[in-house]
Amino acid sequence: MDKILRVKMGSKPEYAVEELGDYAGLGGRALTTKVVYKEVPPLCHPLGPENKLAIAPGMMSGSAAAISGRISVGCKSPLTGGIKESNAGGQAAQVMARLGYAAIILEGESPEGKLYTLVVKKDEISLVEASDITGLNNYDAVEKLVAKYGDKAAYMSIGTAGERKLAASSIACTDVELRPTRHCGRGGVGAVMASKGIKAVVLDDAGCSMRQPVNADAFKAANKLFVQGIKAHGVSGQGLPAYGTNVLSNVINEAGGFPTNNFSKGQFPNVHKISGETQAETEIARGGKATHGCHRGCVIQCSGTYVDKDGNYLTKQPEYETVWAHGPNCGIDDLDAIAMMDRMDDDFGLDTIEMGATIAVAMEAGLAKFGDADAAIKLLQEVGDGTPLGRILGSGAAVTAKTYGIERAPVVKGQAMPAYDPRPIQGIGVTYATTPQGADHTAGYAIATNILKVGGFVDPLKPQGQVELSRNLQIATAAIDSTGMCLFIAFPILDQPETFNAFVDLINAFFGLSMTADDVTALGKSVLTMERDFNKAAGFTKEDDRLPMYFKREKLEPHNAIFDVTDEELDQVFNW
Repeated sequence: MDKILRVKMGSKPEYAVEELGDYAGLGGRALTTKVVYKEVPPLCHPLGPENKLAIAPGMMSGSAAAISGRISVGCKSPLTGGIKESNAGGQAAQVMARLGYAAIILEGESPEGKLYTLVVKKDEISLVEASDITGLNNYDAVEKLVAKYGDKAAYMSIGTAGERKLAASSIACTDVELRPTRHCGRGGVGAVMASKGIKAVVLDDAGCSMRQPVNADAFKAANKLFVQGIKAHGVSGQGLPAYGTNVLSNVINEAGGFPTNNFSKGQFPNVHKISGETQAETEIARGGKATHGCHRGCVIQCSGTYVDKDGNYLTKQPEYETVWAHGPNCGIDDLDAIAMMDRMDDDFGLDTIEMGATIAVAMEAGLAKFGDADAAIKLLQEVGDGTPLGRILGSGAAVTAKTYGIERAPVVKGQAMPAYDPRPIQGIGVTYATTPQGADHTAGYAIATNILKVGGFVDPLKPQGQVELSRNLQIATAAIDSTGMCLFIAFPILDQPETFNAFVDLINAFFGLSMTADDVTALGKSVLTMERDFNKAAGFTKEDDRLPMYFKREKLEPHNAIFDVTDEELDQVFNW
């Protein structure tokens, strides 16, 4: 990856291929963060021409390195008002990396409201008016794109939620089956893509070869050890392949941290109906799949295929956060209804976490009753239809709560919390509060150590040790997000020193480097420092690194827990 494609939108859209310059050696989150940090005015409007959307495959994407197919999208977020990195699996990262692009940077604004398809091939780049797919949702849009550009390309697209510039809108990436099921979901990145006048990106690497390592023998040896470590770990090698990410439902419910009915309870009585075990059994019995990879080269295979009662494809296997968001958080225990809402989110182009949290807030506001799956589907359809109510809901949980006068809005920096209550799992509460991204479990996945006892154990019910835990995990995650590796490699590399060493050796062999563990840490710190500095310049203060007050006031059963990490402790997270 030795070049950048910069696309300037306006009355006369144009593009230019540039050298890497200051972005040399970076990938994924490190690259998107640096682009936003260097090139985007922190006080600009997220949907204005001054904002930019950076798309970057990871450092290792496009190579034979296992599980290296994550792609990052960065911008100033219309949901949080701060910096955003949102990433996804699917085929886009691998294909874009093989095309040789370290980043595609979209800038300017949509010319006269028109939308374009950006087509990137080995020896050809074009901007084509997207009149044929404008107004279509992701499934129909991708079907038309595949018919036009072929089934060997990878596709990124926005649905009608993105076209309407809704703050909960996502960017879809196609999976191996060319379905728009892998989403850069968080932060409203779909709205920013629309504001740049881009409906879809076609990535076609025909004629391109796989990226080759500098030291082939060392690379092959390190990759073999790396894969062995992933497959040997109980979480990445057994639990996730068998039951997908939804294996966590029973685990988190048992721990009392499974947010139910808009974070008012910590356990869901009917968890057995929507658990990963039940989900896998249902998929297999109907002829779907419980084990599947979202991109080629994945060795964990934690995805799946969900089919309806007649055996027809409905959606990819809903992730744990999606099952929780549209299920227990809304009091719903119907897997088919949850899968339908997952399909709708993917089609409209919406973040499943944000929408599930928003519908739960709407239920608390009296727009529907907790447990009413039909009503939840109708509320989601309002977003797809673009009605006035739908535009409110599509703007996220914080806006919906403010509109209807609801205090219990589980958000930080305007972004909804995922599927772990921070009161009985205090480490994740520290991450929610302090990550520059807004409430985000992936930014520093304290569940690993608080609940799964990966990398040691820190008592989830006590404030002691949580700041250090979150700090270390946020640093490590920022580095992993820059490599293009799936975050789930964190389980084996936290528990198995030899797997961590293989991970570092893999990078070194590919680039001909001599990085150490300290260099990995330094990379993570540099990313977080840029993100923090951008947010500070955008007007964020330490007061934005806080959970909503009710998490300190309302006790959560069964532990009667409150979040009691002090503000003074939260302010120490980034003191390194």
